[in-house]
Amino acid sequence: MRSGGRAMAAGAARPCGGHGPRWALPLRPPLCLACAVETLRDGSASLVRKKHVVSRLHDALAWQALPVVQLLAPDERVCGHLIGTLFGMLHTVEDSGALDLFAEVLVRLVVELKSEQYLRCILDESQKELCKATTMRGSLPTFALLGKLADAIPGFADILVVEHSNLVDHMLMGLTYPNESIKAAVCYLYGKLYSSPVGTERLSAHFEERLCGLFLKALGRAQTKELQVNCLGLLKELLKSDHFVSILMNNSRTEEESENPDFLGGEHPLPLVLKKLLLTRDEILQAASAHCVAAVLVHSPSRYAPPFIHADVPEFLFECLSCNSEILIWSVYCCLLLLTEERLFFSKCHTVYGIESLVRSLQDILQLNNVELHKQGLLLFTEILKRQPVEIKLFTNRGVCIEAIDVLMETVNCPVLEVVVEAVRAVAAFLRKDHLSSPPVPYEELQKLLEAMLKRCADFSPPQSSKRHAGDLLFSVSQSHPANINRGRVPQRQGQLLLNTLESFRNACRLAVEFQSDPMAQENAFTAPNSKSKDTLSNFSEFLLRICDSLCIPMVMNYLERAVSPSMMEIFISTLNTLFTVVPNMRNKFSKKLASSSFIRLTLELKARFCSVQRVRSTWRHSLCVCRDVLPSLSCDCISLKGNPALNQACSSFLCSLCLSLYSATEKERTSAQEEQEMSELLQKGLPQLNYTVAESLLLLAEAPEPFPLDQSLTSHQHCFILLLYFAYTHGDRFVPEAELFLAIRNFLLSAQDRGDCPAPYILRAALYLLAVCQDKGRAMDLRSSCTIRRILDNLPDLSLVYVHCPLLLKLFLRYPELMGRFGRQVLRLWFTWGDCKQTETQEAGFGLSDQLNSVNPLLPLLKSNSSILLILLDLVCSSSVEVAWKVLMTLRIFLERNEDVLVCDLLRSQFLQILQQLLVESSSASLQANRNLPVLLSLLFLVQLRSKGVRELDSTDFKLLHQVSNLCGKCRPRDTDLLQPSLNFLYWSLHQTTPCSQQRAVAVLLSNVSLLELLQKVLECTWLRPLPSQPAYLSSEDALLCSGWLLVASLLLYQHRYNTEVHQTLSLDLTEVLNAVIFRKKKPVLLLERLAAFSSCGCLPGNLSGIPVCEEPGCCSTCCFTALAPIPALHTTQWGPEVLSAARSSQADDFDSEQSLPAGAGTVRDHSDLVGAPSGTEDHICKTSGHRMSGQCSSVPVTHWRLNEKMWHRQLRNKARMEWDTLSCYLFQ
Repeated sequence: MRSGGRAMAAGAARPCGGHGPRWALPLRPPLCLACAVETLRDGSASLVRKKHVVSRLHDALAWQALPVVQLLAPDERVCGHLIGTLFGMLHTVEDSGALDLFAEVLVRLVVELKSEQYLRCILDESQKELCKATTMRGSLPTFALLGKLADAIPGFADILVVEHSNLVDHMLMGLTYPNESIKAAVCYLYGKLYSSPVGTERLSAHFEERLCGLFLKALGRAQTKELQVNCLGLLKELLKSDHFVSILMNNSRTEEESENPDFLGGEHPLPLVLKKLLLTRDEILQAASAHCVAAVLVHSPSRYAPPFIHADVPEFLFECLSCNSEILIWSVYCCLLLLTEERLFFSKCHTVYGIESLVRSLQDILQLNNVELHKQGLLLFTEILKRQPVEIKLFTNRGVCIEAIDVLMETVNCPVLEVVVEAVRAVAAFLRKDHLSSPPVPYEELQKLLEAMLKRCADFSPPQSSKRHAGDLLFSVSQSHPANINRGRVPQRQGQLLLNTLESFRNACRLAVEFQSDPMAQENAFTAPNSKSKDTLSNFSEFLLRICDSLCIPMVMNYLERAVSPSMMEIFISTLNTLFTVVPNMRNKFSKKLASSSFIRLTLELKARFCSVQRVRSTWRHSLCVCRDVLPSLSCDCISLKGNPALNQACSSFLCSLCLSLYSATEKERTSAQEEQEMSELLQKGLPQLNYTVAESLLLLAEAPEPFPLDQSLTSHQHCFILLLYFAYTHGDRFVPEAELFLAIRNFLLSAQDRGDCPAPYILRAALYLLAVCQDKGRAMDLRSSCTIRRILDNLPDLSLVYVHCPLLLKLFLRYPELMGRFGRQVLRLWFTWGDCKQTETQEAGFGLSDQLNSVNPLLPLLKSNSSILLILLDLVCSSSVEVAWKVLMTLRIFLERNEDVLVCDLLRSQFLQILQQLLVESSSASLQANRNLPVLLSLLFLVQLRSKGVRELDSTDFKLLHQVSNLCGKCRPRDTDLLQPSLNFLYWSLHQTTPCSQQRAVAVLLSNVSLLELLQKVLECTWLRPLPSQPAYLSSEDALLCSGWLLVASLLLYQHRYNTEVHQTLSLDLTEVLNAVIFRKKKPVLLLERLAAFSSCGCLPGNLSGIPVCEEPGCCSTCCFTALAPIPALHTTQWGPEVLSAARSSQADDFDSEQSLPAGAGTVRDHSDLVGAPSGTEDHICKTSGHRMSGQCSSVPVTHWRLNEKMWHRQLRNKARMEWDTLSCYLFQ
């Protein structure tokens, strides 16, 4: 055997064997091509030798094909001889390995020679061989060779079909032969023939009439993998043609029959055959079967899906998802995706059966690094979620629902942008009530998912600024250069991501609204007793509103700085509109924030840019976002821009809801259901057509509508635009130039008056407010305009219908005489009536001074510039309610306090006298004490007195006021501090701020009032009856009243003795109490001690307490209004007991321990020059005998002095008293 091999090698390597070097092939060892041909023709040569020669020839064709072709091509006889020899060997050799080698060399040789002559030669020989074959078993090499030739040579199939069509009959016979190898070879050859367009056309009838049944039978009964694969290959080629698909699926049946399960009747229907392949454990066959199912469905899912669904193919497709083959999973995803287009797929509950498998499959493939597979799986999941019928619940198990949320969460956080885009689309489809209605609703998991989605979208960098036409696609770029395409893909995906994110968030908001009507979805029914669950609809709704404010709105505003998409804005605006109903109790607050953040302006600009039918070249300047940034100008050149109905409807609905919400929030005190309904109808009717720019809308306001339907719509446009401006301006969004707006509103009112039209009260209210806001930015209104407004307002039954509590509106009415004369009184009454109704929610109710200061500030400049307003205010005090009168008085009081240079004292005194007389006549003592306006009036009266500069003569009005106030005091009780405090201050100041002549008359008036003196007696007695305060330095209202009482009594005593006025009532006082209060001053407020010291210095007291000389002659005193209950003789400090001296020293040391005590002998007589009513010189003295005050000198009187070391004490006492003056001032002016 070894020697034979050496001989074979030697023969093959023999130098040309006499054939010459031209036949030698450059191989190692060399091969003589002529010798190789002779060896193959030699019948006595062994198969091994021939196989070796063919193998060397195969190597030569593989590595040195050109020399071989150069040797054989010139000699057609040799080529034909070699091809014929190799073809003949295919039918004489039974060794399968040799057959494959011979067939491969023959195919390669024909391919390299590139001549159709040899192809036809092989076809002719094949036909002869098939015709003379006694059995089909011998035709296997022929079919195999033809298949390989068809695979290697593109035009071979066309030649076979056109010129040797009789071979097809032999192929058909091969399918009937019970040998699967032959069937596999035939199917492979058929597959190559039907892959050719010529073959498909020529063999169409052949397939329909003869091949279809035999092929399906062969596929259905195939046992070997070779036959199954080749059949599937042929099926794949056939399924490319809709005609062949129709034949295979037996489409001649009617639609009713197709939906019937009996449609699967027959021996081998294609759906059942493919289903059988899906049941195999071979993933390759399963993938091929799934691919064929998809190839059928892609032609018409509605026509071909029912047979597969009735055959339960979807069930087995879902089962295949548990495999590890990415190819199989991809094929199954494709099939199921096509099946989702048929409603029968859902009604047969295949999705309910397979949703768990799909979710688990998504969990598994996320561990693979196959982005396309991730996207395809998410796409299938999205379509199932979107198309699942509402009546069929998809997630019957809450655990699967939670797993689905986890899958979505994981895909949302994927680093690949394309996957995130598909994941967000799946989230949008997932957020449906029927998907999440199984209690308990996983609100907490949904919150985490939405938050992750919004944060993921915000993480991506915003796109570059787009300068393209508004009607272009989002982020569209030029397609002229491939680099532009690649450069525009990422921004386009980012825009799509934001679009999908907004759609998901909108669906979440709609979901919250739908759950509001479902009691089972309000909270987790499985929550333990006495425990609080976070899975509640309320928490979820508040989360949506909160995250919209913190993430969604800023993200969209940031994106819109660089690009604008109508579809994106439609979703965004509709989402904001839905949020109005998500948290009803936060609706007003949310609407105010939107209005103050320029969303009215944004929506109007969107409508003007994208929703108008015809636009000319315009420039749009955005003013957007919560921080109210003004975005860069974006130019758009639109020649014919079609309206955007979806965006227009979304914007119109949003503006309508926003305006109605703002109306109910700002006009809650007078909200009328009828007015709100009229406004709603106006906005719903007019807003969809209000698609103008701001400049165009301002021009429309001056247009005069004609009595035609089109002009009626113009009127509604005008009214809608005015309402939008009103709500925008009331919340600080002044996006229209105020001077232009003032003229436009004025022209609107003039036009309305000229045509006799009276707009609705809420339209007039908005127009007047806008006029008021813009009045300082332009010229003042002329007489015609103000008269026009007056005539329009005269038609209203009540001015409150158009009143807005705004300082600028008040200024508008009080600025023009035509309006103030007609409506000034009503407007001021409304101003004070509404004053507390417009406080913010955080302010406390009540009438505190600080709140009142804030509310009346706008009126003060008007009062200063126009004194006639004071008359209206004083008239309101008499004619208005108690509350309004109190506010008016408070306003006047603040005005007088802040404006000392305004001379209105005479005017106010006469009016105050009239008001005071009316109050005293109409009220009893009890009602006077309950009237809280009266203390304010008296305080104002005192302020008017303080405003008088220098000493003046009292007139009749002053004496009438003095009489009325003294009578009022006599009707009061000591505890009526709010009435007595300003009254006593007024009486005291009236005594001191006048000439001696008027002073004498005033003293007579007061001393003649017995009830006043009785009151003063009670007030002074309260000094000793009040309990000691815990903090002596604190000055209460009662202490302030005592201070005023002591001052007034001291003044009365002084002037009574000075003018020797007749007294009808005496005052009694225990001087021991006064002395104790002065000595033990730590127990009394410092300011009260100062008043007691002033009283002791008045020069009218018995004894020598004030250091005044004392007369020792009896009967030298005139009648006095003061009777001392315990008159004290002339005392020296040495006469005091040691306990009194000790107490005095102790008290003095406690209060003034920081001061150094005076040296001995440093004490002097008290200096009262700084106290009111202090004596001047030694002309006045006290009679030692009677204790009464005397004028002039008594002769030869021994004089003693009270020499307490008190000058230092009084100076320090006064310093300490000044610290209490601020506290006292609130009582003096209250």
